[in-house]
Amino acid sequence: MDAAARRYLVCFLACVGLALGAVSLLNYQVDPYLLHQWDSPLLQRPRQINEKLGAWAKTYAVARYRPAIIYIGNSRTEMGLPTGVRALFDGKRVFNSAVSGASVGDAIRLAEHAARVSPVETMVWGIDAPTFSLEMGAARVEDSLTGAGRGFFARRALVNLQRGLTVDMTQDSLRILTGHAGDTCRSSLAVYGQRDETCTRKGIAHWLGTRDAIPVRLQEFGDGAGPTPPSTPALDASIGNLCRPGLRLRLYINPTHALTLYALHWRGKWDAMQAWQRALVQVAERHRQRGCDVRLVDFSGFNSITTEATPLVSGKPDMHYYWEVSHYRDNVGRLILARLFGGGTPAPADFGVELTPANVAAHQAAMRAARDRYRVEHARETAYAQQVLDGPLIRR
Repeated sequence: MDAAARRYLVCFLACVGLALGAVSLLNYQVDPYLLHQWDSPLLQRPRQINEKLGAWAKTYAVARYRPAIIYIGNSRTEMGLPTGVRALFDGKRVFNSAVSGASVGDAIRLAEHAARVSPVETMVWGIDAPTFSLEMGAARVEDSLTGAGRGFFARRALVNLQRGLTVDMTQDSLRILTGHAGDTCRSSLAVYGQRDETCTRKGIAHWLGTRDAIPVRLQEFGDGAGPTPPSTPALDASIGNLCRPGLRLRLYINPTHALTLYALHWRGKWDAMQAWQRALVQVAERHRQRGCDVRLVDFSGFNSITTEATPLVSGKPDMHYYWEVSHYRDNVGRLILARLFGGGTPAPADFGVELTPANVAAHQAAMRAARDRYRVEHARETAYAQQVLDGPLIRR
């Protein structure tokens, strides 16, 4: 290669490097997904309804905020467990680290990350059978987002700069700078990790209302991959990693609407779901015997909250306790916290049963009987659910 060609190549590579560096720096400064923000004005900036890279934003925020109370789970916990409850926890910092689309494998990574980077005293972890899988869910909680506490911020800065080289992030940065970000709402970080209610309302409006969202959510719940066999041992191992003096762990089974539990029955997944519950009881009991402050509480099934009438029979456009049949509102979340920790508005007597080896068989027998009653007493809704679950896949 002659001197002119070498100069040309050097200049070309230098220009490419400068262009890539400028793009990465632009995205790092605009930070459209709030990948490295906490307690900054950018948290109040309106952002797209569907938050992208929520796991990136929350793993960073947890490390900066260092909450004592942490929520873990998927979108049900993210939308349903309120963070404005510091009085319930003696004024200590509360953060909702649940992420939409998280499998239990993703949740394990988020939980162990929080325990490494923050002085967690109480962990509230929402679980359910369909998402109880080790496969990486839509949350995409990558290993690079978590890890050892030492050097976390330096490593994340490098990862964020690398992420800034992507086309989608550049496009979203330019949309923000040009005022073409589309329909927006507040970031979940602006409300300490809880999904902003305005975002949820706008999202429901895009479905054309609660009623139109119900069949899609029923199909999603019925089609869920979990519970998968390797997942319970993985959770068992994670609890062993998390348990230490001064940490209390509260696992709770999400109170999805009764129709979703009926969907598991109709899809032939009922026995697997109850076997999963029994295995969780044994896991919790084994760790309690070793001195871990862990409890498992079941809020699912057929109770005064979960059996709320849907718009199909009520004729109302919205529900009081649910956004649709899969996601509960934070008034239900407050009842969950009241049952787990006391204080606030007392939960109904039939809402929330702590599962132990002594009562799990009776609890499951009662749930089966309640399911059979529900099918008779809510015949129109269960027939609708059967039709949806047997019909063609609905996509939105």
